[in-house]
Amino acid sequence: MFQTLYKKCLNLAAHKSSKFYLGLVSFIESSFFPIPPDAMIIPMVIAKKKEFIKIFLIASIFSVLGGILGYLIGYLFSDFAMYVIEFYNYEDKVKNLKLSMSEGNGFIAWLSILFLAGFTPLPYKAFTIASGLIAFNLPVFIIVSLISRSLRFFIVAFLSYKFGELFTEYMNKHGSKWFTAIGIFIVIIFVFVYLVLKFNG
Repeated sequence: MFQTLYKKCLNLAAHKSSKFYLGLVSFIESSFFPIPPDAMIIPMVIAKKKEFIKIFLIASIFSVLGGILGYLIGYLFSDFAMYVIEFYNYEDKVKNLKLSMSEGNGFIAWLSILFLAGFTPLPYKAFTIASGLIAFNLPVFIIVSLISRSLRFFIVAFLSYKFGELFTEYMNKHGSKWFTAIGIFIVIIFVFVYLVLKFNG
C-alpha cells in the first residue's frame, strides 16, 4: 500500500497542478497520510529549479496547517486520536508524557521531541495529534512546527536544486540517517543553551 501511495505522489509531482497537490499532500501528511511531502518536493524542484523557494514554502505552510488540524484532532477527538497513536505504537509514551505534563514536568522534553518529529523521519502526524491529546501549548506548537518543517523542507528543496538526481540517490540511501543526526545535534544545542540561560538566570 505504501509503495502504491508513494508512486502516486511521484505521479502528482509531474501533474500540471503539482503545486496544488503538493499543498494537499503536505496538509494531510501532518495528520494521517503516510507519505511525506519530500516524495514530491524533490522531483518538482529538479523539474522546476527556479521555483524551489516557492515549492519549499508551499510544503512548509501547508504542513504546519495540517499539523494544527492534527493538534485539533487530538484535542477534540481523543478516541480517534488514540487509534492513530496506537497505530504508531506511541500510546505508552503519550500516557507517560501526559502524566509528566500534569505534574509540571516534560515541557522541554516534548518541545525537543516535537522538533525532531518535524525535522526527522519520525511520524510527525503522531506527534501533532499527541500534542493535542496532552493539551500542549498551541502557540509554541505552531512555532516549533514552523521552524522544524521549514528547515527540513528548505534543506530538501535547496539540495535538490543544487545536486538534482545525485541528491535523490543519496536521500534514498542515507537521508533518514543524516536528518536524524542533524536533528539530534540541533536539539542538543537548544537544550544546552536553555540550561545555560536557566543556570545564569
